[in-house]
Amino acid sequence: MPATRHKTASRSRPLHKVVRRHTLDRVLSKAGFGSRTDARSWIGAGRVTVNGKKVQSPDAWVDPAEDNVRLDGKPITARKKVYLLLYKPKGYLTTHRDPEGRPTVYDLLEGIDAWVVPVGRLDQDTTGLLVLTNDTELGDHLTSPKSKVRKTYLVKASQRLDEDQLNTLRAGMELSDGPTRRAEVTRIRDSEKYTFFEITITEGRNRQVRRMVEALGAKVLKLVRTRIGPIAIGDLEIGKYRLLTSEEVRGLAS
Repeated sequence: MPATRHKTASRSRPLHKVVRRHTLDRVLSKAGFGSRTDARSWIGAGRVTVNGKKVQSPDAWVDPAEDNVRLDGKPITARKKVYLLLYKPKGYLTTHRDPEGRPTVYDLLEGIDAWVVPVGRLDQDTTGLLVLTNDTELGDHLTSPKSKVRKTYLVKASQRLDEDQLNTLRAGMELSDGPTRRAEVTRIRDSEKYTFFEITITEGRNRQVRRMVEALGAKVLKLVRTRIGPIAIGDLEIGKYRLLTSEEVRGLAS
């Protein structure tokens, strides 16, 4: 008799198991209640329970879809997504708190009750567009090098740059953390001492534009981020913020 063929159950099984468990502090942060530092403080203070039991380890693993997580007795549910566009002024830090008491971007968010976090960073001396949101998926997309989200800056260099130097920026250059991708560079104008140019990059390394210019033997005297993906400054005033439209959010996510 011919051998009987048996169907194996493996064909119907998913190839990859969906991982939904996260550390307790991350669950609270992702739900939009505060930073992970805040969450660790609440957990340590005994304000958080999981399935009716007080948990004081922020590194405890939980599944928000299965476990009953509560803060001060109230269930943790994802809060409404908020998307802000801020024109960051010079002198403000892209952080929640500063030990030295210097101003931060959160000082500019009057009237915003939701917990939002900056997507990427602008250093203290850099001005321009900054997205803040409690949508962690969008934040991950915008900061991932794989997404190649375009970011455009206006630069004032400390000296006049010749075309060979600008071509070096365009072609990509070696930095301490590896070669940069190709960049789009447009000369705006030259003064007697300085070159003003626009540069568009698709990475988000720490102080990347400043380090690229320094690699040419010059320094950045002024740096303004004027565009993130499809969104430009427009008529947004420095130090002010506005809500992003649904269309703009879709554009950033695409």
